Amino acid sequence: MKAITIWQPWASLIAIGAKQYETRSWATNYRGPIAIHAAKKDPCKMSLLGMETFNNAATEVFEQHGHGATWCMLPKGAIIATAELVNVWYIVAHPGTNIDTAKHILIGAESLTTDKHAPDFADYFVPTEKEMLFGDWTPGRYAWELANVQMLTKSIPAKGQQGLWNWEVKN
Repeated sequence: MKAITIWQPWASLIAIGAKQYETRSWATNYRGPIAIHAAKKDPCKMSLLGMETFNNAATEVFEQHGHGATWCMLPKGAIIATAELVNVWYIVAHPGTNIDTAKHILIGAESLTTDKHAPDFADYFVPTEKEMLFGDWTPGRYAWELANVQMLTKSIPAKGQQGLWNWEVKN
């Protein structure tokens, strides 16, 4: 199964369903099952200074899901969820082909599909406020759309890697 390593607390935000898009500087053609790996980096040692709005929103979400106010106990160095990577969107300023609509939208994401006959050709969406807080929506980046996220009842220790990597599912 393909896997992606994500720093905490963002990996857990995906696992609990509070974050549906993982923003990256690169796109992928891969679509299908994907394991969410929480990086070994300790979120308690990260500097999130200047990110008070993110901190408050993330803390509120974690408290609603029974994780308390501390991120120090979030799993690290382990697979914590599985999902389906269903689409990759290109992040733009003023998205879409309808100029009247687009001029009122600051940030959005457009379909990468170039096939004019594809169902998602010229599609775009505008991320929610929370999605904006939980990712880097700078135009020129990519939003990986995740669906059917299943948080594992017990995390599985694994060594992460950069990029998409193959995780051997052991029974």
